[in-house]
Amino acid sequence: MEILKAINLKKTYGKGDTEVHALDDVSLVVNKGEFLAIVGTSGSGKSTLLNMLGGLDKPDSGSVIIDDNELQKMNDEAITIFRRRKIGFIFQSFNLVPVLNVYDNIVLPVELDGKKPDKKLIDDIINTLGLKEKIDSLPTQLSGGQQQRVAIARALASKPAIILADEPTGNLDSKTGLDVLGLLKTTCRKYNQTLIMITHNDEIAQTADRIIRIEDGRIVNA
Repeated sequence: MEILKAINLKKTYGKGDTEVHALDDVSLVVNKGEFLAIVGTSGSGKSTLLNMLGGLDKPDSGSVIIDDNELQKMNDEAITIFRRRKIGFIFQSFNLVPVLNVYDNIVLPVELDGKKPDKKLIDDIINTLGLKEKIDSLPTQLSGGQQQRVAIARALASKPAIILADEPTGNLDSKTGLDVLGLLKTTCRKYNQTLIMITHNDEIAQTADRIIRIEDGRIVNA
């Protein structure tokens, strides 16, 4: 059963000699519960595609449909609310709020949506990711691997249907990266979530259910 569909996405930056086709007629379908890895060289269009799928950027043409909702037909406010409720983002730079402790960082997206955190779910995520002893710590008191686990927990806290991860293990050593990936896959299976991940790491990509390669703004194989 499909949860996400991208149809003929196009995105161009610059004009004339500086024109770059970041996405050149890209279409794909992702099924519910699938782990999809997107690979490609730097500048191939991977991050642009991920931003389009998450509604962080708009295509010049084409559409993205998530759970029968077409993002291009929503205004900015509607897309912001939809993202907050349906999509969890995990960035390479973690993007934790430095003045908030681990627990407050995790529940922040839920509270921004005006809801009370599901304490049972939050406790379960914290235990699964091995963060129970760190919930009162500030981000600066954590290792890179621990910060990434907090970022994963935050992405899961609002029970999103889709997790979008942009090089989530890029700043971690190989062992920690594989550990974090294992935890991420475990939690996505546990909560029946779809995972779409950009990675440069072939070893990590091979653990996905499916791999697509993008070059010069086009999908070259899947």
